[in-house]
Amino acid sequence: MALLALAVMAGGMHAQEKLGNQIKKDIIQNSTFGGYVIGKASTTDQYGANHSSFDLRMARVYVNGKVLDFKYRLQMEVTGGGVGQTNENSVRIVDAYGEWAKYSFFTVRFGQFKRAFTFENPMNPWDIGFGAYSQFITKLAGMSDRVGEHSSGGRDIGVQLAGDLLPVGSDRHNFLHYQLALYNGQGINQKEQNNAKDLIGGVYVYPVKNLAVGMFGWNGSYSKNGVTVDRNRLAFGLKYESAWTVRAEYATSKGYKISDYDSEGTLKSTACDKSDAWYMTVGAPVTKKCKVYAKWDVYRDRKEWSTQKSLYCLAANYYFYKNLKLQANYTYTRDKSTAGDGHYNTFDMQLYWRF
Repeated sequence: MALLALAVMAGGMHAQEKLGNQIKKDIIQNSTFGGYVIGKASTTDQYGANHSSFDLRMARVYVNGKVLDFKYRLQMEVTGGGVGQTNENSVRIVDAYGEWAKYSFFTVRFGQFKRAFTFENPMNPWDIGFGAYSQFITKLAGMSDRVGEHSSGGRDIGVQLAGDLLPVGSDRHNFLHYQLALYNGQGINQKEQNNAKDLIGGVYVYPVKNLAVGMFGWNGSYSKNGVTVDRNRLAFGLKYESAWTVRAEYATSKGYKISDYDSEGTLKSTACDKSDAWYMTVGAPVTKKCKVYAKWDVYRDRKEWSTQKSLYCLAANYYFYKNLKLQANYTYTRDKSTAGDGHYNTFDMQLYWRF
């Protein structure tokens, strides 16, 4: 019996040593380090604005990896006052999560990551084709959310279930994708404030490879300065991503903003709790190195035509190499919500460098 017990213990120690060696091997072989930098030069004829500027839109560094059945990601960002960012330079954690990914049909992610809302929000700035995300994403997906949340890059802290199901067709692409997540509701690098959670989910289908049609929902709230406001949103959209690109999404939102309340927490009589947004994007390849885009981008802060802000955008992306891109953007803005200059043109050049 003593010999049997020693044998079992030896076997257990050997198994632990083998597992430890495998973890070390995975960390060394399956960890990747990288990052990218986006610099920007812009000019506008908007009355009262700075007519030209140079800035560092963002710089990011990250590490991705996989150990056994677990993936992980850590990403840091330096912002320079670019579109959708704060006006001050800052260094912050944007992604920090682990994911159990043994099965493609059921994964579990925990930490800080992109909200499971809309097609465009999870996309990398490299891939959207323009120098900024759509107003739809900026205002209604948590970039610089309309409710008054700090700039969070479309992210929050929580746990998410997701997966791909039902392979179909000769190419065996997955027909169905789902994602369901529970978040704090306070944005990145913030603790819970109101003991309530945001429930966000999406389901979309791929009738053919590269074409997705989806629906997304968001039920939650946000708290600041002793005021709590609801965030109840519904979005629909489609996307086709290949040599050509087609994306179109619409969202409607119900919930007040923090700024709709005065310093004593009383709702202002002029407040409105409804808003909506939509965009349509088309991208066409010109050469193997150049792709051009056009976009119609609309946001209505009160879901009324008098509050409509429309952007008409053109962009050209030229890839010198896989990891070096020059982007030219033109935007005509028609903003009915402002008492100032609501008709103006903006042009910018952005250099994307990835390593």
